[in-house]
Amino acid sequence: MDTSQINRIRILYILKIFEEHSDDEHPLSTSEIINYLAEDYNIPAHRTTIPKEIDALNEYGACIDVIEGKPNKYYWSNRTFEIPEIKLLIDAVLSSKFITADKSDTLIKKLYTLVSENQAKDLKRNIIIADRIKPDNEKILYWINELHTAINLKQQVELQYFEYDANKEKILKHDGQMYIFSPYTLAWNGDCYYVIGFSQNHNKVVKFRVDRIATLKIINNEAVPMPQDFDMSAFLKKVFTMYDGEEETVELLCRNDMMKCIVDRFGENVPTEIVNSEYFKATAEVYLSPSFYAWIFSFKGNIKITAPMNVLSEYNNMLREALEDRINR
Repeated sequence: MDTSQINRIRILYILKIFEEHSDDEHPLSTSEIINYLAEDYNIPAHRTTIPKEIDALNEYGACIDVIEGKPNKYYWSNRTFEIPEIKLLIDAVLSSKFITADKSDTLIKKLYTLVSENQAKDLKRNIIIADRIKPDNEKILYWINELHTAINLKQQVELQYFEYDANKEKILKHDGQMYIFSPYTLAWNGDCYYVIGFSQNHNKVVKFRVDRIATLKIINNEAVPMPQDFDMSAFLKKVFTMYDGEEETVELLCRNDMMKCIVDRFGENVPTEIVNSEYFKATAEVYLSPSFYAWIFSFKGNIKITAPMNVLSEYNNMLREALEDRINR
């Protein structure tokens, strides 16, 4: 490499050195920068050249701070993410059920490049990786990208969906039927991604879980517009809160320590009324379904249905049938 080439690219390698090796606890001296240039990139530099290059980088907007002393030391001071933010992102990646284990490793390695090598070591010491269920569908992130593209272009997609048989083998639903689908939005619920849109096969708005999509491609068909009377918020509440079923207003008798559970489920605006020193009453709009009744059952009598009677009777019948089925086995 001739002198003119070295002079052109040296400043870029100095920037790279600051990105990879410096932070406020590990500033670099002029001598250390010269050593990195020589050892890692075989680029010579004079001690008077480095401050000039740093001034040029700061004029560009690189934010390299100086700690004055004998010698002066320098470090990269304005990284895109702070360490707590990187830790949060790493933990989110590790916790996510829709990101595969291999993709999680790849993403975390990329996150490490956003900090210095010394900060990366600190991250490795402090992030605890707990056992978490991870999918094996490596295409999830690509499906999400394709669906976003289709939504932005207002085009339809063609997809196949899979489920599991009794042997935990993946099988295509309805013998590999192709679904013609107009995606409207993506939703993240229960640590899973869902796409909501109009299915021509169902002739209505439905949801698909993205990690259960077997194949997907954008087709050159204009998407079916969202129905004018369609309420996306109500739909999401219906399918993710209590699932499909008829809507009903119910009264629930709850122990006082169950208020947090009622607020978590129905929000802070749910109407409540003190009954006595131990109980309060909540009045909520729910969608009647096995999911709702299972939610009630999970509280072991600490939350009880008191009205209307038809809902209470349906719940009691469901419990009775489950008990009789268990006895008759």
